[in-house]
Amino acid sequence: MSEQQATGDGSVANTAGPGRLYGVGLGPGDPSLMTVRAVQVIDRADVIAYHSARHGRSIARSIAAEHLRADHIEEALVYPVTTESTDHPGGYRGALDEFYESAAARLAAHLDAGRTVAVISEGDPLFYGSYQHMHKRLAHRYPTEVIPGVTSISAAAARLGKPLAEADEVLTILPGTLPEEELTARLASTDTAVVMKLGRTFPTVRRAMERSGRLPEAHYVERATMPGERTQMLTDIDAETVPYFSVTVVPSRIADLPPATITSPVSGEAATPPDDTDELLAAPDGTGKPAASPDGRGELVVDEAVAGEAVAGQVVVVGTGPAGPLWLTPESRGALAAAEDLVGYTTYLDRVPLRPGQRRHASDNKVESERAELALDLARRGRRVAVVSGGDPGIFAMATAVLEVASQDPYRAIPVRVLPGVTAANAAAARAGAPLGHDYAVISLSDRLKPWEVIAERLHAAASADLALALYNPGSRSRTWQVGKTRELLLEHRAPDTPVILARDIGGPEESVRTVRLADLDPLQVDMRTLLIVGSSQTQAVRRDDGTEIVWTPRRYPEK
Repeated sequence: MSEQQATGDGSVANTAGPGRLYGVGLGPGDPSLMTVRAVQVIDRADVIAYHSARHGRSIARSIAAEHLRADHIEEALVYPVTTESTDHPGGYRGALDEFYESAAARLAAHLDAGRTVAVISEGDPLFYGSYQHMHKRLAHRYPTEVIPGVTSISAAAARLGKPLAEADEVLTILPGTLPEEELTARLASTDTAVVMKLGRTFPTVRRAMERSGRLPEAHYVERATMPGERTQMLTDIDAETVPYFSVTVVPSRIADLPPATITSPVSGEAATPPDDTDELLAAPDGTGKPAASPDGRGELVVDEAVAGEAVAGQVVVVGTGPAGPLWLTPESRGALAAAEDLVGYTTYLDRVPLRPGQRRHASDNKVESERAELALDLARRGRRVAVVSGGDPGIFAMATAVLEVASQDPYRAIPVRVLPGVTAANAAAARAGAPLGHDYAVISLSDRLKPWEVIAERLHAAASADLALALYNPGSRSRTWQVGKTRELLLEHRAPDTPVILARDIGGPEESVRTVRLADLDPLQVDMRTLLIVGSSQTQAVRRDDGTEIVWTPRRYPEK
Protein backbone atom coordinates (compact mmCIF):
# COMPACT_ATOMS: atom_id res chain seq x y z
CA MET A 1 0.00 0.00 0.00
CA SER A 2 1.02 3.63 -0.39
CA GLU A 3 2.01 5.99 2.42
CA GLN A 4 -0.71 5.79 5.06
CA GLN A 5 -1.66 7.36 8.37
CA ALA A 6 -4.33 6.72 10.97
CA THR A 7 -7.52 8.78 10.78
CA GLY A 8 -10.00 9.80 13.45
CA ASP A 9 -12.34 6.87 12.74
CA GLY A 10 -9.56 4.31 13.20
CA SER A 11 -9.15 3.51 9.48
CA VAL A 12 -6.04 3.98 7.39
CA ALA A 13 -5.85 6.78 4.83
CA ASN A 14 -3.50 7.05 1.87
CA THR A 15 -1.55 10.32 2.06
CA ALA A 16 -0.30 10.11 -1.52
CA GLY A 17 -3.58 11.00 -3.24
CA PRO A 18 -7.10 9.69 -3.83
CA GLY A 19 -7.90 6.08 -3.17
CA ARG A 20 -8.59 3.40 -5.72
CA LEU A 21 -12.04 2.02 -6.55
CA TYR A 22 -12.55 -1.68 -7.21
CA GLY A 23 -15.67 -3.39 -8.49
CA VAL A 24 -15.26 -6.96 -7.29
CA GLY A 25 -17.23 -9.87 -8.77
CA LEU A 26 -17.73 -12.66 -6.22
CA GLY A 27 -19.20 -15.32 -8.50
CA PRO A 28 -22.60 -17.02 -8.25
CA GLY A 29 -22.69 -17.79 -4.53
CA ASP A 30 -20.25 -20.51 -3.52
CA PRO A 31 -17.31 -18.71 -1.85
CA SER A 32 -14.90 -21.24 -3.36
CA LEU A 33 -15.79 -19.85 -6.80
CA MET A 34 -14.37 -16.43 -5.97
CA THR A 35 -11.30 -15.64 -8.06
CA VAL A 36 -7.84 -15.30 -6.54
CA ARG A 37 -7.79 -11.67 -7.65
CA ALA A 38 -11.09 -10.97 -5.90
CA VAL A 39 -9.72 -12.35 -2.61
CA GLN A 40 -6.55 -10.31 -2.98
CA VAL A 41 -8.41 -7.05 -3.55
CA ILE A 42 -10.74 -7.61 -0.60
CA ASP A 43 -7.75 -8.38 1.62
CA ARG A 44 -5.99 -5.14 0.67
CA ALA A 45 -9.03 -2.86 0.70
CA ASP A 46 -9.74 -0.34 3.44
CA VAL A 47 -13.48 -0.11 2.76
CA ILE A 48 -15.84 -2.94 1.78
CA ALA A 49 -19.14 -1.74 0.32
CA TYR A 50 -22.12 -3.95 -0.56
CA HIS A 51 -25.75 -3.50 -1.50
CA SER A 52 -28.71 -4.95 0.34
CA ALA A 53 -32.46 -4.66 0.57
CA ARG A 54 -34.07 -2.95 3.53
CA HIS A 55 -33.97 -6.15 5.58
CA GLY A 56 -30.20 -5.56 5.76
CA ARG A 57 -29.07 -9.01 4.60
CA SER A 58 -26.51 -8.86 1.79
CA ILE A 59 -25.83 -11.89 -0.39
CA ALA A 60 -22.56 -10.32 -1.51
CA ARG A 61 -21.38 -9.93 2.07
CA SER A 62 -22.34 -13.49 2.93
CA ILE A 63 -20.24 -14.81 0.02
CA ALA A 64 -17.16 -12.79 1.04
CA ALA A 65 -17.66 -13.09 4.82
CA GLU A 66 -14.65 -15.31 5.50
CA HIS A 67 -12.35 -12.74 3.90
CA LEU A 68 -13.58 -9.72 5.87
CA ARG A 69 -11.48 -8.38 8.74
CA ALA A 70 -12.40 -6.55 11.91
CA ASP A 71 -10.53 -3.46 10.72
CA HIS A 72 -12.43 -3.27 7.41
CA ILE A 73 -14.76 -0.30 7.19
CA GLU A 74 -18.09 -1.70 5.96
CA GLU A 75 -20.48 0.44 3.97
CA ALA A 76 -23.92 -1.15 3.68
CA LEU A 77 -25.68 0.47 0.73
CA VAL A 78 -29.33 -0.24 1.56
CA TYR A 79 -31.85 0.14 -1.26
CA PRO A 80 -34.80 2.36 -0.25
CA VAL A 81 -37.06 0.27 -2.51
CA THR A 82 -36.74 -2.99 -4.45
CA THR A 83 -40.00 -4.07 -6.05
CA GLU A 84 -42.45 -2.25 -3.79
CA SER A 85 -44.14 1.05 -4.59
CA THR A 86 -42.81 4.39 -3.36
CA ASP A 87 -44.15 7.85 -2.64
CA HIS A 88 -40.96 9.49 -3.92
CA PRO A 89 -41.90 12.45 -6.16
CA GLY A 90 -39.76 10.99 -8.94
CA GLY A 91 -41.38 7.57 -8.62
CA TYR A 92 -39.45 4.31 -8.49
CA ARG A 93 -36.72 5.50 -10.85
CA GLY A 94 -36.38 8.79 -9.01
CA ALA A 95 -35.99 7.01 -5.67
CA LEU A 96 -33.25 4.76 -7.07
CA ASP A 97 -31.38 7.60 -8.75
CA GLU A 98 -31.36 9.55 -5.51
CA PHE A 99 -30.09 6.49 -3.65
CA TYR A 100 -27.29 5.88 -6.17
CA GLU A 101 -26.16 9.49 -5.93
CA SER A 102 -26.12 9.31 -2.13
CA ALA A 103 -24.26 5.98 -2.13
CA ALA A 104 -21.69 7.28 -4.62
CA ALA A 105 -21.12 10.34 -2.44
CA ARG A 106 -20.46 8.12 0.59
CA LEU A 107 -17.88 6.11 -1.35
CA ALA A 108 -16.34 9.27 -2.83
CA ALA A 109 -15.67 10.56 0.68
CA HIS A 110 -13.56 7.48 1.40
CA LEU A 111 -11.76 7.75 -1.94
CA ASP A 112 -11.01 11.43 -1.36
CA ALA A 113 -9.50 10.44 2.00
CA GLY A 114 -7.14 8.11 0.14
CA ARG A 115 -8.82 4.87 1.11
CA THR A 116 -9.10 1.87 -1.18
CA VAL A 117 -12.75 0.99 -1.71
CA ALA A 118 -13.94 -2.45 -2.87
CA VAL A 119 -17.59 -2.64 -3.92
CA ILE A 120 -18.40 -6.35 -3.81
CA SER A 121 -21.10 -7.79 -6.04
CA GLU A 122 -22.43 -11.29 -6.57
CA GLY A 123 -21.84 -12.65 -10.06
CA ASP A 124 -19.98 -10.22 -12.32
CA PRO A 125 -19.95 -6.50 -11.41
CA LEU A 126 -20.88 -5.29 -14.88
CA PHE A 127 -23.47 -7.99 -15.67
CA TYR A 128 -26.77 -6.76 -14.23
CA GLY A 129 -24.74 -5.87 -11.13
CA SER A 130 -25.50 -3.16 -8.59
CA TYR A 131 -21.87 -2.02 -8.77
CA GLN A 132 -22.32 -0.60 -12.25
CA HIS A 133 -24.32 2.32 -10.85
CA MET A 134 -21.34 3.28 -8.69
CA HIS A 135 -19.01 2.74 -11.64
CA LYS A 136 -20.92 5.20 -13.81
CA ARG A 137 -20.73 7.85 -11.12
CA LEU A 138 -17.16 7.36 -9.88
CA ALA A 139 -14.93 5.62 -12.45
CA HIS A 140 -14.20 8.84 -14.35
CA ARG A 141 -13.09 10.55 -11.11
CA TYR A 142 -10.89 7.92 -9.46
CA PRO A 143 -8.49 5.16 -10.51
CA THR A 144 -10.73 2.15 -11.03
CA GLU A 145 -10.37 -1.56 -11.69
CA VAL A 146 -13.13 -4.11 -12.25
CA ILE A 147 -12.54 -7.70 -11.16
CA PRO A 148 -14.73 -10.04 -13.23
CA GLY A 149 -16.65 -12.84 -11.59
CA VAL A 150 -18.35 -16.07 -12.62
CA THR A 151 -21.88 -15.18 -13.73
CA SER A 152 -25.05 -16.88 -12.58
CA ILE A 153 -25.74 -18.07 -16.13
CA SER A 154 -22.38 -19.86 -16.27
CA ALA A 155 -23.14 -21.46 -12.91
CA ALA A 156 -26.61 -22.48 -14.07
CA ALA A 157 -25.27 -24.15 -17.20
CA ALA A 158 -22.62 -25.93 -15.15
CA ARG A 159 -25.20 -27.21 -12.67
CA LEU A 160 -27.40 -28.44 -15.52
CA GLY A 161 -24.43 -29.97 -17.29
CA LYS A 162 -25.65 -28.51 -20.59
CA PRO A 163 -23.76 -26.22 -22.98
CA LEU A 164 -25.22 -22.76 -23.36
CA ALA A 165 -24.17 -22.40 -27.00
CA GLU A 166 -22.13 -24.30 -29.51
CA ALA A 167 -20.63 -23.58 -32.93
CA ASP A 168 -22.57 -20.70 -34.55
CA GLU A 169 -25.51 -20.74 -32.16
CA VAL A 170 -26.66 -17.36 -30.86
CA LEU A 171 -27.15 -17.03 -27.09
CA THR A 172 -29.65 -14.40 -25.96
CA ILE A 173 -29.75 -13.19 -22.35
CA LEU A 174 -33.04 -11.62 -21.31
CA PRO A 175 -34.35 -9.97 -18.14
CA GLY A 176 -37.67 -11.46 -17.10
CA THR A 177 -38.96 -7.94 -16.53
CA LEU A 178 -39.47 -7.43 -20.27
CA PRO A 179 -43.07 -7.36 -21.58
CA GLU A 180 -44.46 -10.75 -22.54
CA GLU A 181 -44.66 -9.91 -26.26
CA GLU A 182 -41.02 -8.85 -26.32
CA LEU A 183 -39.90 -11.95 -24.44
CA THR A 184 -41.90 -14.16 -26.80
CA ALA A 185 -40.41 -12.57 -29.92
CA ARG A 186 -36.84 -12.79 -28.68
CA LEU A 187 -37.20 -16.38 -27.45
CA ALA A 188 -38.70 -17.40 -30.78
CA SER A 189 -35.88 -15.88 -32.78
CA THR A 190 -32.81 -17.10 -30.89
CA ASP A 191 -30.99 -20.42 -30.77
CA THR A 192 -30.37 -20.55 -27.02
CA ALA A 193 -31.46 -18.29 -24.18
CA VAL A 194 -31.22 -17.47 -20.51
CA VAL A 195 -33.96 -15.50 -18.78
CA MET A 196 -32.93 -13.86 -15.51
CA LYS A 197 -34.72 -12.00 -12.72
CA LEU A 198 -37.59 -14.40 -12.30
CA GLY A 199 -39.43 -14.18 -8.97
CA ARG A 200 -42.71 -12.38 -9.58
CA THR A 201 -42.03 -12.31 -13.34
CA PHE A 202 -42.16 -16.12 -13.55
CA PRO A 203 -45.77 -16.41 -14.86
CA THR A 204 -44.97 -13.98 -17.68
CA VAL A 205 -41.75 -15.81 -18.54
CA ARG A 206 -43.50 -19.17 -18.58
CA ARG A 207 -46.23 -17.89 -20.91
CA ALA A 208 -43.60 -16.42 -23.22
CA MET A 209 -41.77 -19.76 -23.27
CA GLU A 210 -44.99 -21.55 -24.17
CA ARG A 211 -46.02 -19.04 -26.84
CA SER A 212 -42.58 -19.13 -28.45
CA GLY A 213 -42.54 -22.93 -28.53
CA ARG A 214 -39.50 -23.14 -26.24
CA LEU A 215 -41.19 -24.47 -23.10
CA PRO A 216 -40.28 -28.16 -23.67
CA GLU A 217 -36.59 -27.18 -23.84
CA ALA A 218 -36.57 -24.84 -20.84
CA HIS A 219 -34.77 -25.71 -17.60
CA TYR A 220 -35.09 -23.96 -14.25
CA VAL A 221 -32.14 -23.25 -11.93
CA GLU A 222 -32.59 -21.69 -8.50
CA ARG A 223 -29.72 -20.37 -6.34
CA ALA A 224 -27.01 -22.05 -8.41
CA THR A 225 -24.04 -23.10 -6.22
CA MET A 226 -25.79 -21.70 -3.10
CA PRO A 227 -27.51 -23.54 -0.25
CA GLY A 228 -31.04 -24.44 -1.37
CA GLU A 229 -30.03 -24.95 -5.01
CA ARG A 230 -32.75 -26.49 -7.19
CA THR A 231 -32.77 -27.61 -10.85
CA GLN A 232 -35.84 -28.88 -12.69
CA MET A 233 -37.65 -28.63 -15.99
CA LEU A 234 -39.52 -25.35 -16.17
CA THR A 235 -42.82 -27.16 -16.73
CA ASP A 236 -42.54 -28.68 -13.23
CA ILE A 237 -42.13 -25.41 -11.33
CA ASP A 238 -44.81 -23.86 -9.13
CA ALA A 239 -44.82 -20.10 -9.67
CA GLU A 240 -45.43 -19.50 -5.97
CA THR A 241 -42.06 -21.02 -5.07
CA VAL A 242 -39.82 -19.01 -7.43
CA PRO A 243 -37.36 -16.52 -5.86
CA TYR A 244 -35.64 -13.61 -7.58
CA PHE A 245 -32.31 -15.47 -7.67
CA SER A 246 -33.38 -18.00 -10.27
CA VAL A 247 -32.97 -18.31 -14.01
CA THR A 248 -34.43 -20.34 -16.82
CA VAL A 249 -32.11 -21.81 -19.45
CA VAL A 250 -32.90 -22.90 -22.99
CA PRO A 251 -29.65 -24.73 -23.74
CA SER A 252 -27.84 -25.62 -26.94
CA ARG A 253 -29.78 -27.74 -29.40
CA ILE A 254 -26.59 -28.99 -31.00
CA ALA A 255 -25.42 -30.57 -27.78
CA ASP A 256 -28.39 -32.97 -27.80
CA LEU A 257 -27.79 -34.18 -31.36
CA PRO A 258 -26.63 -37.79 -31.74
CA PRO A 259 -23.51 -38.45 -33.82
CA ALA A 260 -24.67 -38.67 -37.43
CA THR A 261 -23.38 -39.77 -40.79
CA ILE A 262 -23.51 -37.25 -43.57
CA THR A 263 -24.76 -38.67 -46.84
CA SER A 264 -24.29 -37.34 -50.32
CA PRO A 265 -27.73 -36.49 -51.76
CA VAL A 266 -26.67 -37.73 -55.19
CA SER A 267 -24.43 -40.75 -54.69
CA GLY A 268 -25.63 -41.92 -51.29
CA GLU A 269 -21.99 -42.46 -50.27
CA ALA A 270 -20.91 -41.53 -46.79
CA ALA A 271 -18.93 -38.31 -46.56
CA THR A 272 -16.76 -36.79 -43.87
CA PRO A 273 -18.59 -33.96 -42.11
CA PRO A 274 -16.85 -30.59 -42.67
CA ASP A 275 -17.00 -29.46 -39.03
CA ASP A 276 -20.31 -27.67 -38.51
CA THR A 277 -21.25 -27.04 -42.13
CA ASP A 278 -23.25 -30.21 -42.67
CA GLU A 279 -26.12 -29.83 -45.08
CA LEU A 280 -27.60 -33.30 -45.07
CA LEU A 281 -27.58 -35.62 -42.07
CA ALA A 282 -28.48 -39.26 -41.93
CA ALA A 283 -32.09 -40.28 -41.46
CA PRO A 284 -32.97 -40.90 -37.81
CA ASP A 285 -33.93 -44.50 -38.59
CA GLY A 286 -30.24 -45.32 -39.02
CA THR A 287 -30.43 -46.11 -42.75
CA GLY A 288 -28.11 -43.27 -43.62
CA LYS A 289 -30.39 -42.51 -46.56
CA PRO A 290 -31.79 -39.06 -47.23
CA ALA A 291 -35.56 -38.88 -47.38
CA ALA A 292 -35.37 -37.34 -50.84
CA SER A 293 -32.81 -36.62 -53.51
CA PRO A 294 -32.64 -35.13 -57.01
CA ASP A 295 -33.47 -37.60 -59.76
CA GLY A 296 -31.00 -36.12 -62.22
CA ARG A 297 -33.48 -33.59 -63.58
CA GLY A 298 -33.62 -31.49 -60.43
CA GLU A 299 -36.90 -33.06 -59.35
CA LEU A 300 -37.39 -34.47 -55.87
CA VAL A 301 -37.98 -38.16 -55.38
CA VAL A 302 -39.25 -39.39 -52.03
CA ASP A 303 -37.84 -42.71 -50.83
CA GLU A 304 -41.03 -44.60 -50.05
CA ALA A 305 -39.27 -46.97 -47.64
CA VAL A 306 -37.95 -44.05 -45.62
CA ALA A 307 -41.16 -42.00 -45.84
CA GLY A 308 -43.39 -44.61 -44.26
CA GLU A 309 -46.16 -44.03 -41.76
CA ALA A 310 -45.08 -42.60 -38.40
CA VAL A 311 -46.20 -40.24 -35.70
CA ALA A 312 -47.13 -36.95 -37.38
CA GLY A 313 -44.73 -34.06 -37.16
CA GLN A 314 -45.57 -30.66 -38.52
CA VAL A 315 -44.96 -28.37 -41.47
CA VAL A 316 -44.42 -24.65 -41.18
CA VAL A 317 -44.22 -22.52 -44.33
CA VAL A 318 -41.82 -19.67 -43.69
CA GLY A 319 -41.52 -16.41 -45.56
CA THR A 320 -37.93 -15.13 -45.58
CA GLY A 321 -38.72 -11.74 -47.06
CA PRO A 322 -37.09 -10.41 -50.22
CA ALA A 323 -33.47 -11.02 -49.20
CA GLY A 324 -31.37 -12.11 -46.23
CA PRO A 325 -31.64 -12.36 -42.42
CA LEU A 326 -32.40 -8.66 -41.87
CA TRP A 327 -35.84 -9.23 -43.39
CA LEU A 328 -36.79 -12.23 -41.23
CA THR A 329 -39.41 -11.85 -38.53
CA PRO A 330 -38.51 -13.25 -35.08
CA GLU A 331 -41.21 -15.90 -35.45
CA SER A 332 -39.83 -17.07 -38.80
CA ARG A 333 -36.27 -17.06 -37.49
CA GLY A 334 -37.33 -19.26 -34.59
CA ALA A 335 -39.22 -21.67 -36.85
CA LEU A 336 -36.19 -22.09 -39.10
CA ALA A 337 -33.96 -22.76 -36.11
CA ALA A 338 -36.36 -25.33 -34.66
CA ALA A 339 -36.87 -27.29 -37.88
CA GLU A 340 -35.25 -30.67 -38.43
CA ASP A 341 -35.71 -30.49 -42.22
CA LEU A 342 -35.63 -27.51 -44.56
CA VAL A 343 -37.35 -27.86 -47.93
CA GLY A 344 -37.17 -25.21 -50.61
CA TYR A 345 -35.88 -23.63 -53.77
CA THR A 346 -32.07 -23.56 -53.65
CA THR A 347 -31.85 -19.76 -53.79
CA TYR A 348 -34.09 -19.37 -50.75
CA LEU A 349 -32.43 -22.17 -48.77
CA ASP A 350 -29.11 -20.40 -49.24
CA ARG A 351 -30.49 -17.50 -47.18
CA VAL A 352 -30.85 -19.74 -44.12
CA PRO A 353 -27.75 -20.32 -41.94
CA LEU A 354 -26.41 -23.87 -41.83
CA ARG A 355 -27.22 -25.64 -38.57
CA PRO A 356 -25.83 -29.02 -37.54
CA GLY A 357 -28.57 -31.60 -37.30
CA GLN A 358 -30.76 -30.07 -40.00
CA ARG A 359 -31.33 -31.76 -43.32
CA ARG A 360 -31.69 -29.64 -46.44
CA HIS A 361 -33.77 -30.68 -49.44
CA ALA A 362 -33.07 -28.23 -52.26
CA SER A 363 -34.66 -28.16 -55.71
CA ASP A 364 -35.26 -25.78 -58.60
CA ASN A 365 -38.14 -23.34 -58.84
CA LYS A 366 -40.52 -25.43 -60.95
CA VAL A 367 -41.40 -28.28 -58.59
CA GLU A 368 -43.66 -26.59 -56.06
CA SER A 369 -46.10 -29.50 -55.69
CA GLU A 370 -43.28 -32.01 -55.36
CA ARG A 371 -41.67 -29.86 -52.65
CA ALA A 372 -44.96 -29.66 -50.79
CA GLU A 373 -45.48 -33.43 -50.96
CA LEU A 374 -41.93 -34.07 -49.76
CA ALA A 375 -42.42 -31.75 -46.77
CA LEU A 376 -45.67 -33.43 -45.80
CA ASP A 377 -44.18 -36.91 -46.20
CA LEU A 378 -41.34 -35.93 -43.87
CA ALA A 379 -43.88 -34.63 -41.36
CA ARG A 380 -45.73 -37.96 -41.53
CA ARG A 381 -42.52 -39.54 -40.29
CA GLY A 382 -42.60 -37.25 -37.26
CA ARG A 383 -40.19 -34.62 -38.55
CA ARG A 384 -40.43 -30.88 -37.90
CA VAL A 385 -40.29 -29.41 -41.39
CA ALA A 386 -39.89 -25.83 -42.58
CA VAL A 387 -40.77 -25.06 -46.18
CA VAL A 388 -38.66 -22.04 -47.06
CA SER A 389 -40.25 -19.46 -49.31
CA GLY A 390 -39.15 -16.05 -50.48
CA GLY A 391 -41.11 -12.92 -49.61
CA ASP A 392 -44.47 -13.76 -48.06
CA PRO A 393 -45.31 -17.45 -48.57
CA GLY A 394 -48.96 -16.65 -49.22
CA ILE A 395 -48.30 -14.29 -52.15
CA PHE A 396 -47.36 -16.13 -55.36
CA ALA A 397 -45.30 -18.53 -53.25
CA MET A 398 -45.23 -21.89 -51.47
CA ALA A 399 -48.10 -21.63 -48.97
CA THR A 400 -50.75 -22.38 -51.58
CA ALA A 401 -48.82 -25.38 -52.93
CA VAL A 402 -48.41 -26.84 -49.44
CA LEU A 403 -52.04 -26.25 -48.43
CA GLU A 404 -53.30 -27.70 -51.70
CA VAL A 405 -51.43 -30.96 -51.11
CA ALA A 406 -52.24 -30.90 -47.37
CA SER A 407 -55.95 -30.88 -48.27
CA GLN A 408 -55.63 -34.29 -49.86
CA ASP A 409 -55.36 -37.77 -48.40
CA PRO A 410 -53.13 -38.92 -46.73
CA TYR A 411 -52.01 -35.50 -45.46
CA ARG A 412 -55.18 -34.04 -43.94
CA ALA A 413 -54.04 -34.72 -40.37
CA ILE A 414 -50.61 -33.10 -40.71
CA PRO A 415 -50.46 -29.77 -38.84
CA VAL A 416 -49.54 -26.94 -41.22
CA ARG A 417 -48.80 -23.34 -40.25
CA VAL A 418 -48.03 -20.38 -42.50
CA LEU A 419 -45.77 -17.63 -41.16
CA PRO A 420 -45.90 -14.27 -42.94
CA GLY A 421 -42.92 -12.53 -44.43
CA VAL A 422 -42.17 -9.14 -45.94
CA THR A 423 -43.48 -9.35 -49.48
CA ALA A 424 -41.58 -7.91 -52.43
CA ALA A 425 -44.27 -5.30 -53.14
CA ASN A 426 -44.03 -3.85 -49.63
CA ALA A 427 -40.24 -3.92 -49.65
CA ALA A 428 -40.05 -2.20 -53.03
CA ALA A 429 -42.67 0.37 -52.06
CA ALA A 430 -40.74 1.26 -48.90
CA ARG A 431 -37.54 1.79 -50.86
CA ALA A 432 -39.34 4.13 -53.28
CA GLY A 433 -41.42 5.99 -50.69
CA ALA A 434 -45.12 5.14 -50.37
CA PRO A 435 -46.52 4.43 -53.83
CA LEU A 436 -49.00 1.90 -52.37
CA GLY A 437 -50.40 4.38 -49.85
CA HIS A 438 -53.91 4.07 -51.29
CA ASP A 439 -55.87 1.18 -52.81
CA TYR A 440 -53.79 -1.08 -55.04
CA ALA A 441 -53.87 -4.41 -56.84
CA VAL A 442 -51.24 -7.15 -56.97
CA ILE A 443 -50.98 -9.09 -60.23
CA SER A 444 -48.48 -11.62 -61.55
CA LEU A 445 -47.58 -11.22 -65.24
CA SER A 446 -46.42 -14.82 -65.52
CA ASP A 447 -48.58 -16.87 -67.89
CA ARG A 448 -47.13 -20.20 -66.72
CA LEU A 449 -50.12 -20.94 -64.47
CA LYS A 450 -52.83 -18.82 -66.12
CA PRO A 451 -53.42 -17.62 -69.71
CA TRP A 452 -52.40 -14.17 -70.82
CA GLU A 453 -56.01 -13.33 -71.65
CA VAL A 454 -56.88 -13.57 -67.95
CA ILE A 455 -53.91 -11.37 -67.05
CA ALA A 456 -54.90 -8.76 -69.62
CA GLU A 457 -58.49 -8.72 -68.41
CA ARG A 458 -57.36 -8.14 -64.82
CA LEU A 459 -54.93 -5.40 -65.86
CA HIS A 460 -57.75 -3.63 -67.72
CA ALA A 461 -60.06 -3.90 -64.70
CA ALA A 462 -57.49 -2.63 -62.19
CA ALA A 463 -56.29 0.17 -64.45
CA SER A 464 -59.80 1.36 -65.24
CA ALA A 465 -60.51 1.45 -61.48
CA ASP A 466 -57.46 3.72 -61.09
CA LEU A 467 -55.68 1.34 -58.72
CA ALA A 468 -51.95 1.49 -58.24
CA LEU A 469 -50.42 -1.81 -59.39
CA ALA A 470 -47.71 -4.08 -58.01
CA LEU A 471 -46.66 -6.37 -60.85
CA TYR A 472 -44.82 -9.58 -59.96
CA ASN A 473 -42.91 -11.87 -62.34
CA PRO A 474 -42.84 -9.28 -65.13
CA GLY A 475 -40.33 -11.03 -67.37
CA SER A 476 -37.76 -13.79 -67.74
CA ARG A 477 -35.48 -15.30 -70.34
CA SER A 478 -38.43 -17.24 -71.77
CA ARG A 479 -40.97 -14.39 -71.36
CA THR A 480 -39.87 -11.15 -72.97
CA TRP A 481 -43.01 -9.61 -74.45
CA GLN A 482 -45.39 -9.23 -71.48
CA VAL A 483 -43.88 -5.98 -70.18
CA GLY A 484 -44.29 -4.23 -73.53
CA LYS A 485 -47.84 -5.48 -73.86
CA THR A 486 -48.62 -4.39 -70.30
CA ARG A 487 -47.28 -0.90 -71.02
CA GLU A 488 -49.53 -0.58 -74.09
CA LEU A 489 -52.55 -1.78 -72.18
CA LEU A 490 -51.99 0.57 -69.22
CA LEU A 491 -51.47 3.56 -71.48
CA GLU A 492 -55.09 3.14 -72.52
CA HIS A 493 -56.03 4.16 -68.96
CA ARG A 494 -53.05 6.14 -67.59
CA ALA A 495 -51.18 9.28 -68.60
CA PRO A 496 -47.77 8.77 -70.25
CA ASP A 497 -45.98 10.44 -67.31
CA THR A 498 -47.47 8.06 -64.69
CA PRO A 499 -44.62 7.05 -62.37
CA VAL A 500 -43.41 3.47 -62.71
CA ILE A 501 -40.92 2.06 -60.19
CA LEU A 502 -38.46 -0.61 -61.30
CA ALA A 503 -37.28 -2.29 -58.09
CA ARG A 504 -34.65 -4.97 -58.59
CA ASP A 505 -33.01 -7.30 -56.04
CA ILE A 506 -34.40 -5.36 -53.07
CA GLY A 507 -32.27 -6.09 -50.01
CA GLY A 508 -29.67 -7.88 -52.12
CA PRO A 509 -26.20 -6.92 -53.28
CA GLU A 510 -27.45 -5.68 -56.67
CA GLU A 511 -30.36 -3.62 -55.36
CA SER A 512 -31.52 -0.82 -57.60
CA VAL A 513 -34.62 1.36 -57.56
CA ARG A 514 -35.45 3.59 -60.51
CA THR A 515 -38.51 5.63 -61.42
CA VAL A 516 -39.47 6.16 -65.06
CA ARG A 517 -42.47 7.45 -66.96
CA LEU A 518 -44.94 4.79 -68.04
CA ALA A 519 -44.37 5.79 -71.65
CA ASP A 520 -40.62 5.22 -71.19
CA LEU A 521 -40.86 1.77 -69.59
CA ASP A 522 -38.29 -0.38 -71.43
CA PRO A 523 -38.92 -4.17 -71.36
CA LEU A 524 -35.19 -4.78 -71.77
CA GLN A 525 -34.61 -3.24 -68.31
CA VAL A 526 -36.87 -5.80 -66.63
CA ASP A 527 -36.13 -9.38 -65.54
CA MET A 528 -37.44 -11.95 -63.02
CA ARG A 529 -35.67 -10.19 -60.16
CA THR A 530 -37.53 -6.96 -60.92
CA LEU A 531 -40.84 -5.88 -59.44
CA LEU A 532 -42.85 -3.12 -61.09
CA ILE A 533 -45.04 -0.64 -59.25
CA VAL A 534 -47.28 1.47 -61.47
CA GLY A 535 -48.83 4.53 -59.89
CA SER A 536 -52.46 5.61 -60.06
CA SER A 537 -53.60 8.93 -61.53
CA GLN A 538 -52.92 10.48 -58.10
CA THR A 539 -49.40 9.15 -57.56
CA GLN A 540 -46.69 11.80 -57.22
CA ALA A 541 -42.96 11.61 -57.97
CA VAL A 542 -41.12 14.42 -56.18
CA ARG A 543 -37.42 15.30 -56.10
CA ARG A 544 -36.41 16.56 -52.66
CA ASP A 545 -33.74 19.09 -51.70
CA ASP A 546 -31.15 16.35 -51.04
CA GLY A 547 -31.50 15.11 -54.61
CA THR A 548 -33.45 11.95 -53.80
CA GLU A 549 -36.70 11.18 -55.56
CA ILE A 550 -39.67 9.86 -53.61
CA VAL A 551 -42.89 8.40 -54.98
CA TRP A 552 -46.11 8.48 -53.00
CA THR A 553 -49.83 8.04 -53.48
CA PRO A 554 -52.14 10.25 -51.39
CA ARG A 555 -54.41 8.50 -48.93
CA ARG A 556 -57.31 10.78 -49.88
CA TYR A 557 -58.92 10.32 -53.29
CA PRO A 558 -60.68 13.33 -54.90
CA GLU A 559 -64.46 13.25 -55.07
CA LYS A 560 -65.98 13.01 -58.52
